Amino acid sequence: MKKWSKLLLVLLLVCASLSPAIAQAATPYKTYTMDGYGYVTETQTAYTPYQTIEKIGEDAFHTPSDMCISEDGLLYIADAGLKRIIVSDLEGEFLRYIGEGQLVQPTGVYVSRENLIYVADKGGKQVVVFNAEGEILTTYGRPDSPIYGNSLDFKPMKIVANESGTLYIICEGNTNGIVQISPVDGGTFLGYFGTNFTSLSFLAIIQRMVLSDAQRAKLLSNIPSTPTNLAIDEKGLIYTVTQGDHDLSLKKLNIAGNNLIMPDAYDELCAAVTTGNYKNIYVASSNGYVYEYNSEGELLFVFGGRDDGRQRVGLCSKVEAIAVDQNNRIFLLDSDKKQINVYQPTEFTNLLHESLELYANGRYEESMEPLTQVLSMNTLFDYANMAMGRAYLQIEDYENSLKYARLSKDLNGYSDAFWEIRNLWLKNNLVTAFLVILALVVLVKVLKVLQKKKGIFDPVKKVWEKISERTLVKQLKYSTYFMKHPVDGCYGVRRENKSSWICSAILLGVFIILTIINKYYCGFLFKTVREGSYDLVKDIGIVLIAFFALTVCNYLVVTIKDGEGSIKNLVSAYSYCLMPYIVLMPFMILVSNLITYNEYFIVQFGMLCIYAWVVVLLFLSIKEVNNYSVKETFTVIFLTAFTLLIAALVLFIVYVLCSQVIDFVTTVAREVVNRL
Repeated sequence: MKKWSKLLLVLLLVCASLSPAIAQAATPYKTYTMDGYGYVTETQTAYTPYQTIEKIGEDAFHTPSDMCISEDGLLYIADAGLKRIIVSDLEGEFLRYIGEGQLVQPTGVYVSRENLIYVADKGGKQVVVFNAEGEILTTYGRPDSPIYGNSLDFKPMKIVANESGTLYIICEGNTNGIVQISPVDGGTFLGYFGTNFTSLSFLAIIQRMVLSDAQRAKLLSNIPSTPTNLAIDEKGLIYTVTQGDHDLSLKKLNIAGNNLIMPDAYDELCAAVTTGNYKNIYVASSNGYVYEYNSEGELLFVFGGRDDGRQRVGLCSKVEAIAVDQNNRIFLLDSDKKQINVYQPTEFTNLLHESLELYANGRYEESMEPLTQVLSMNTLFDYANMAMGRAYLQIEDYENSLKYARLSKDLNGYSDAFWEIRNLWLKNNLVTAFLVILALVVLVKVLKVLQKKKGIFDPVKKVWEKISERTLVKQLKYSTYFMKHPVDGCYGVRRENKSSWICSAILLGVFIILTIINKYYCGFLFKTVREGSYDLVKDIGIVLIAFFALTVCNYLVVTIKDGEGSIKNLVSAYSYCLMPYIVLMPFMILVSNLITYNEYFIVQFGMLCIYAWVVVLLFLSIKEVNNYSVKETFTVIFLTAFTLLIAALVLFIVYVLCSQVIDFVTTVAREVVNRL
């Protein structure tokens, strides 16, 4: 048996060595997606490595720089080192060369529906158009229009063309945007398209204001970035990727050059872009990660990664191009490893793509079947929950739409579904609600008459009067007077003993309770925490630390600046300043649970008023309690903020030092235990 096992192993190795062009292995990476709260989470494998194409026919790649898959399923590879376009089938079987002996340094290739082959020949400073047989039809050189720029060279890097033959070219060193050339009259320069914009940070603005002309000249020029790569879809929309352009690294440009999407995730090293068969978008980073978005720029999957030198199948070193075939397989061109990695979708991904296609075609109810299967595999896949909610919305099942919108944190879907539910409720219960309100009004009138004639509430009034005479109750009632008359209120706090430690503690406690309720039980459109997650200790601690840190730092500054307020006066006044929040926040919480995006501004305006009121009260409290002028008050506020910053810095240093000491002691203790 041992001899037969060894023989079988040798035969397997020989077979593997005889077919070096294609290799297969298990998935060496994880797949991630983004949930409705903006967190990246792991999910099922979306694509698995299918094969690795290391050479076409008997020829290995030299300097592969771009790749394109034609409508008839052929693979076109621009090899700048071999100075030609290599054509093969999707399995890597060689078919023919194009441009051999005619191209200098081809760095970009695009094949139209009519099988016209557009090549960006960087070394030749031209764009060459071939027919399917490889014959040159026309060439385009540097535009002679003055709009192009007299000092700019013409070094085409990447290229696409629309149905009318208009070229969109990315040129090396040209920061004006994508060069747009019409085939009319042998090539007419139409202008620049999809120009990236620049922005200045606040620090850069200050620098340019204070520096001299000579000093500003030494600063780095603030010029827009040149797009890295581009693609075009069947509707003629242009997709560009730009390295280092942050949330604008991926753009979807209409005919006017306006961006139509804002992706919710991006890669700083994006290198290539293409579109799929379901209006989805694929972006590849140079370090091997692949991002798949839907047509709106919402992230579906992230997978792949950089090879660490172990030559694992499916990992890349430097990606130059990405393409997708009719079977939804993804092709990644790796210029460092000189190979093409091919990935095939899993059943999970195929079901999601099927639902995307059905939904896009208006077959909403049919799209729910594959979505149900997706959710049976992963109930936490928020994109599927969101798609399910939108499908229910289209078939007017608003209750289920609301349910799935909450699961996926789909704010727009929730707002639309809640709007319909609220309209139906009002339609069905408007008369009842009117009768209830009318009954309450009549009841109030009757009770007033009974009180006037019979005094039915006199016992209750006597009890309330006795309670109101208590000092603590008077102090709590005084807080409402303080919020309306802060100047007189501060005088009462400082001179008339209208406050106490207990009163301040009660107000602060109510404030903490309301902040917790607002955080976890406000309307869904305003909630910033995950459903079902609570961290009460942290919430309470943040409020207490912020309140007492502000009070203590302010007291230290006030003491130095000859303020007249004591620590008790400051604590009492600041707790009274929270009254607008305490009084109005319950109404804001209630309203936030009853509105949609159409009335969103009501809560925003209400919250703005509350915070503005609190800030004004704080300013007047510092001024009146300490008997400052307006100028002195601003000085104290600035010094208090500076003191808070210094205190936070000191605490951070102490924390770091303590952590190092603890780590040192722990390490020594472990070493002693190991030696013993």
